[in-house]
Amino acid sequence: MADRSLFLFDASGEGRVLMVSGDLPKLLSRDDWPMYADVISLSGRVLRGDGESDIWARLTPGAPIPESLVAVERRVLADLLGADVFTRSGIAYQMMNLTVKNKFCGVCGTEMRDHERERARECPKCRNIVYPSLSPAIIVAVEKDGMLLMGHNVNFPKGRYSVLAGFVEPGETLEQAVEREVYEESGVRVKNIRYFESQPWPFPSSMMIGFQADWESGDAQPDGEEIADVMWVTPDSLPDLPHSVSISWRLINDWLRRQATRAAVD
Repeated sequence: MADRSLFLFDASGEGRVLMVSGDLPKLLSRDDWPMYADVISLSGRVLRGDGESDIWARLTPGAPIPESLVAVERRVLADLLGADVFTRSGIAYQMMNLTVKNKFCGVCGTEMRDHERERARECPKCRNIVYPSLSPAIIVAVEKDGMLLMGHNVNFPKGRYSVLAGFVEPGETLEQAVEREVYEESGVRVKNIRYFESQPWPFPSSMMIGFQADWESGDAQPDGEEIADVMWVTPDSLPDLPHSVSISWRLINDWLRRQATRAAVD
């Protein structure tokens, strides 16, 4: 059975987790709650699949981070503490956002409460139930003659590239979203779209659906708005890549694996 944890988030929009500082930061336990109650503005319960529950909490806006704690990006939790903690931190963050945005019922105005059996908020008067919102987004590895199409998003760190991605629009199939996003961001048309895998991505509330596709036509050119640069890369010319916890890295790694297999056969 996993430990029952206290996911204490800072008050920024990034949702960094506050952990006990040290050579290896340590996640707070539910038993640590009384030590930090005076700097917590909101809190709630996070149901888990094993019958236990974690607690989410948010640092009071403007309050300094306690000297005993350090703010850690959620993306690195998988490396520090494993995939399970990374996933639980994401669920806790989404439940916090659900609570912040649904203090009162949108139907009758009554103060909402946590649902007893589901990851949701419930109105005790009219029984309106609100679940965490999920924004579907596609992410796609486009291949051409042993090369992979990669783009530098304007929000990426300098030198960082990834495969292309974007949100699904109303009325679109996932495949149509793949075709549109790749064309809008790079001017490339794709074919042979095939499903890869999916990943919850709570930054803040995406569901990433991964695909692979082949180049059909078009010269790669960035849109100049979301994408500052696009390029075709080979296994020997890779730029700085996304974090290994992401589905983008797994798409890239799968492409690298297949290229290495083909090279060995040849």
